[in-house]
Amino acid sequence: MEQHEDVGLVKRTTARLSDGREILYFDASDGAVRVLVDPRELPRSVSSSESRYDPVLDEWVGIAGHRQGRTFLPPTDQCPLCPSRPGLHSEIPSPEYDVVVFENRFPSFATDVPDVSPTVDEGGQLFVRQAGAGRCEVVCFTSDHQSSFARLSPDQVRLVMQAWVDRTSELSGLPSVEQVFCFENRGEEIGVTLSHPHGQIYAYPFVTPRTRRMLDSARRHRERTEGNLFADVLAEELRAGTRVVARSEHWTAFVPAAARWPVEVHVYPHRHVPDLPSLTDAERDDFAELYLDVLARGDALYDGPLPYIAAWHQAPVRVDRDLAYLHLQLFSVRRAPGKLKYLAGSESGMGVFINDTTPEAVAARLRELAP
Repeated sequence: MEQHEDVGLVKRTTARLSDGREILYFDASDGAVRVLVDPRELPRSVSSSESRYDPVLDEWVGIAGHRQGRTFLPPTDQCPLCPSRPGLHSEIPSPEYDVVVFENRFPSFATDVPDVSPTVDEGGQLFVRQAGAGRCEVVCFTSDHQSSFARLSPDQVRLVMQAWVDRTSELSGLPSVEQVFCFENRGEEIGVTLSHPHGQIYAYPFVTPRTRRMLDSARRHRERTEGNLFADVLAEELRAGTRVVARSEHWTAFVPAAARWPVEVHVYPHRHVPDLPSLTDAERDDFAELYLDVLARGDALYDGPLPYIAAWHQAPVRVDRDLAYLHLQLFSVRRAPGKLKYLAGSESGMGVFINDTTPEAVAARLRELAP
């Protein structure tokens, strides 16, 4: 059953794929008409996801054995994220679209996962587990298979942002969800298995280890100084200036002083907000311009398009929202033309990153590469 809804200046249309998964079209034009009937005969999507607790590291790990068979680097003419056309019925039934979001066919977390016993081993106590309840969605940034986020227009980026905002708000309302994570993996070097320009959204059933650690640091900082850690980091970076890459009215992009990755840029709003839905229209418009600038600099840095992960850090749904500070972290494993940084013994074994470049030198180089 399809539904149409005007979300701000965006038309949102929802429908169901043949296996029951939800699909949502986000269109800039209110007159856009999309094909909503999925002609494929897919079996009902089934997920066996669970979360297991690691008592040594005090964190949850997702276990999703059904993902081993997910689609892996299909040829371009068989891309499941391209619009459907004669001879190809993809995940998107319509022959054209602006931005599309749909439930992942091979989710790490899902809303209909079966219950599991409370412990991994019968009679055990340490190895706790729970159903992997949550949701995983795919976000297609454009119907153009040959494009990239860096090549989107500011208006298209703004439309993607509206999809992120919509999904963050809606997924945060699910009773099983504790944190919503919007991100993009770009490039085979990162591990991307589908080359079409797209990102993902994970709605976790727990607060992630990285977020918990950041918020613990923010709490200690507030107790010492009565200030917000992230706002103070931004203020310090602006005072120093040596690692600032670009700045606009509402946002600043900088290489962090203790950057772990060969290329790492953080993008902070100047106003303290917890998540994407809290941004104003002006802040969202301004982000599109600044972020495209940063991506263009990254692509000019080495010998081709920069492989990267772009990760939105948002506040948890229910806890510590006053401590959190929305920001984007973009980082790359590319350390030089034709060379990658591998997470070897120190990074993988001990969690201690060794960066072969200085943050100040990377920031200076990125500043030189103004598009």
